[in-house]
Amino acid sequence: MYELHSLPPAVDPQLLDLLVQAEPAVIGHFRYTGFMNPELRALFQDRRVAGTAITIRMPGMDGAMVHYAVGQARPGDIIVIDRCGDMSIASLGGAVAYAARRAGVAGIVVDGLVTDLGELRAYGVPVWSKGTSAVTVKTLGLGGEFCVPVTCGGVAVNPGDAILADENGILVLPAADIEYSARRALQMMKDEKKTLARLDAGEKYPDIMGTTQVILETIEKHRQKLKQ
Repeated sequence: MYELHSLPPAVDPQLLDLLVQAEPAVIGHFRYTGFMNPELRALFQDRRVAGTAITIRMPGMDGAMVHYAVGQARPGDIIVIDRCGDMSIASLGGAVAYAARRAGVAGIVVDGLVTDLGELRAYGVPVWSKGTSAVTVKTLGLGGEFCVPVTCGGVAVNPGDAILADENGILVLPAADIEYSARRALQMMKDEKKTLARLDAGEKYPDIMGTTQVILETIEKHRQKLKQ
C-alpha cells in the first residue's frame, strides 16, 4: 500500500543560505541532538549542502517511492530515505541520481545502500549512504510512504525539517532552530581563526583553550580532598 502526502513548506531560502555556511562539526560543539549515525558516509568530498527534507519510507525491494520523490522534489530539496533496516538492496543508482540533478535536488540521504558510485559522482548530486550493493530495487507495487515522519541514521526526520550535511556528518534541524545554531557556529568559526593566529605567534594550544588551567585546578581539588 502506498501513502502519499503533500510536500512540506520549503525552508526559507535565506535561512538555508545562512545555515550552509556553518559546519556540522562546529554545531556539534554545542548541540547534541539531531546528528545522524556516523555509519552514513558522504560519497563526495568537500561538499556541504543545506535544504528542506522531503522524506520517504521505502521497504524491501520496492523502489517506486524514490522515483516518486524525485518526480515531486523541488530545487533545493534533500531527499531523506528510510530503508526500514534493509542492508542488502541498493535503493538508487545512476539514473535516479541523474533525474535528481535535473530536478535540482540538493542532496540525497539514504539510511541504507546505493549503487553506481561512478555515475553518482559524475552526475554531481551529493549522496550519503551506509554503503553499496550490486542488488537493486525494482518497481513492484508493494508499497511505501511519501512525506511522512521517518527515521534516518537513528534520528527522527519530519518533512520540512532542515538538513545540513557534509563529509563530517548530517544534522537534522527544525526550521525554528536554524538561525541560532548557524550564527553561533559562524561566530565560533570566526573565533577559531583568532586561535590559529595565536598558535602562529607561539602560544600553546592548551593554554589558549584554558585546558592547562582546568587540569591543574582538578589536580589541586583532588589533592585537597585527599588531605581531608
